[in-house]
Amino acid sequence: MRSLTSSAANSSARDCWAEWIADRRFGGDPELARDFLDKLGRVRERVLAHARVGPGDVVLDVGCGDGLIAFGALDLVGEEGEVVFSDVSTDLLDECRRRGDWRARFVQAAADDLGPIEDESIDVVTTRSVLIYVKDKARAFREFHRVLRPEGRMSLYEPINVFSSDWTYDFGPHEELKAKIHSVYEAIQPPGEDPMLDFDERDLVRLAEESGFHPVELDYRAEIRPIEPRPWETYLRMAGNPRIPTLEEAMAQVLTPEETERLTAHLRPLVEEGRGTWRMAHAYLWATKP
Repeated sequence: MRSLTSSAANSSARDCWAEWIADRRFGGDPELARDFLDKLGRVRERVLAHARVGPGDVVLDVGCGDGLIAFGALDLVGEEGEVVFSDVSTDLLDECRRRGDWRARFVQAAADDLGPIEDESIDVVTTRSVLIYVKDKARAFREFHRVLRPEGRMSLYEPINVFSSDWTYDFGPHEELKAKIHSVYEAIQPPGEDPMLDFDERDLVRLAEESGFHPVELDYRAEIRPIEPRPWETYLRMAGNPRIPTLEEAMAQVLTPEETERLTAHLRPLVEEGRGTWRMAHAYLWATKP
């Protein structure tokens, strides 16, 4: 799978989206990165399968990131097809452009404002973990509908973050320290206001139908299971999304050295031994424009 690579030289120049994709989402841990990208490969295959991408199709990958879905689509559209890589990040588009070919086109645009894309010019719209960053999701769905030709297909994947827990591990007697750290994240992503937390799988179905798609299909999966053991340094340096700090950075903002030492002594064995609970839900949605 083609993906951004992390390096100290690139890190200082990348925007937050590119830096997160290259490094911060897996804490700079190469082993975790390989596992993460392997799982994302399976997501890509399902998104493309639901979209029924075939030779000659014009595919628009909205929020293409480092090209996970879009490069997979290039393998399917053949010599006569085209894939439009669309993202808000110029750094990510530049990276994809360096690895693209003559069948690829690159457009800087947000999911809820695809202005550079002409009406009814696209056969397939794909997205992966994009609507979680979009406040006006209804407008995004209307944009998807607008750019699609009649009988065009939409296929998306989104994590349903309202199902997940705020924290994977039990802070035990350190609830006051948990509250301090939590305040850092709440200031950036206020509960009930942040687009990552203002929808669930039913909203996706409703928004697709209201924007004119028919039929609409959804595959939803939720899981609650023991979390896998993870190196403490990796856990410290992971960021859940491009807009928030790592745990290490959040602790440095609000905890004293003594508090950091005390919390580390409690959390580290839980992380390294996998003594936590993973809660997550995922939705695949695919639909057709009549």
